[in-house]
Amino acid sequence: MARVQPTDERPLDGRTVVVTRAAAQAQRFTQLLEAAGARVLEAPAIVIAPPPSWEPLDSALAAVETFTWVIFTSVNGVAMVDRRLAARGLPWSALGGRRVAAIGPATADALAEHGVRPDVVPGEYRAEGLVERLRTVVTPADRVLLPRAAQTRDVLVTELRRLGAHVDEVPAYTTRRAEAGAARLREALAAGTIDAVTFTSSSTARNFAELFSEDERRAWLSRVTVASIGPITAATAAEYGMTTDVMPGEYTIPALAKALADYFARVPRAKRRGRGEPSEGAPTQKRGRGEPSEGAPPQRRP
Repeated sequence: MARVQPTDERPLDGRTVVVTRAAAQAQRFTQLLEAAGARVLEAPAIVIAPPPSWEPLDSALAAVETFTWVIFTSVNGVAMVDRRLAARGLPWSALGGRRVAAIGPATADALAEHGVRPDVVPGEYRAEGLVERLRTVVTPADRVLLPRAAQTRDVLVTELRRLGAHVDEVPAYTTRRAEAGAARLREALAAGTIDAVTFTSSSTARNFAELFSEDERRAWLSRVTVASIGPITAATAAEYGMTTDVMPGEYTIPALAKALADYFARVPRAKRRGRGEPSEGAPTQKRGRGEPSEGAPPQRRP
C-alpha cells in the first residue's frame, strides 16, 4: 500500500512512531504526534506502581509542618502525594507554609491543579538545573521533603546535603518494566514498519532496549530513527547502542513531538539513513533545558 504523502501541516503522515511512555501518561504525546499525521504505536516500556510500603511517605506527610521545603521531581510524585493525602483525609492546603519546588513546567502544572504554586521552577528541567536554582535559597537550617521514585539518581540529594540541608528522601512510587505488547513490537520492528522510537526518560530507554537482544537491536537500528527527550535519556539509550537522532532544545513532551515532526519534514521519504551517516536531526548532545523525570534515571549497566 502506498504511503500518504506528508504535508507542511502533517509532516508525519505515513510515519509510524513508537511511544514508550507509561500508558497513563502517553495520551498527550500520542495526540501531538497524531496531529502531525503519525500512526502511533503505544508500547509502554514502564509501569508506574506504588512503593513497597506507603509508611515512609505517610509518616512524612503526617509531619509535613516540620519541613521547610517540599520538592517534586515528576508528575508521578505529585500524583502519589495526592493519593496519600486523600487516603489520610488531608487537603493540599496541609502543605501551606512550606516552600515548594518543581523540576519543570509539567510538574508545576500538576501542582497547580491542586492549588499549589511552586516557589521555584528551574529553567533547566533536570536535577542539576534545580540544584542551581536552590543554591541561593536553601539554607543549612532547612529540612527538605523529597517524595520521588525509588532508586533515583542521587544528584539532588547529594547537592542539597552539601548545602547543609537535612533531606528526607521518601519513595513515592516505583517503576518496573512493562512486558505487555513486546511480541507485537518485535514483529513490527523486524518487519521494518516502524519509522521512529521515542524515549521520554532513561527508564523507558533502558527497559525498551532490554526487551531485545543485541543482535535484534542491530537488525533494526539502521532503519529506525531514535528520538530522546534530553541528554540523560540519550546517554542511557547510547549504552545500548541506540544513538539519538532527534533531541529537542527544550526537553518537554511538546518540544519532542515538534522536533520529531521537523526532523521528518527535512528527511526525504525514500531515504533510509544508515547509522554510520551524519544525522540530519538534532545532535546526540545539546545544551538546553533539562528533561522531566518520569522514572528512574540512568544507571550504568554492569
